[in-house]
Parts: sequence; C-alpha cells; structure tokens
Amino acid sequence: MWTEEDNKLKKTFTFNDFVEAFGFMSKVAIVAEKMNHHPNWSNVYNSVSFELNTHDAGDIVTEKDHKLAAEIDKLA
Repeated sequence: MWTEEDNKLKKTFTFNDFVEAFGFMSKVAIVAEKMNHHPNWSNVYNSVSFELNTHDAGDIVTEKDHKLAAEIDKLA
C-alpha cells in the first residue's frame, strides 16, 4: 500500500533476490520514461523503495504520481 507523507507517495517492494529487484526496476524505468515522470527510488539487494512527487508542481503529490504508482503496482 502506498502511503502519503511529507508531500511524497512512498512504498517499498521486496523481491526474492537482487536480480528480480533489478528486473522490476528496468520495467519501471521503461514505463516512467514513457510517462515522462521519473521516480525518486533506491535499491538495496532485494528491495526497491519509491518516493514519488511532482517537481514541476513544487514537489507535491499530484495525479501524475498516483498514475505512476498504479503503473508500478501493475509491474510488481
């Protein structure tokens, strides 16, 4: 479940290993590029964490973030 705090949508996904996590990141990268909305994310071994907000709107959560979050969920 995505949580909204500090003007960011946040979620962490956990996978079986690094290769699976990196594969997920590759899929997200393609979708994010098509949407022209790029996440702030981090990866440590088998986990990928996101903090989404819209820089152009003053670093607040917008509909663009909710749409990207929904697309990310579909890929997980």
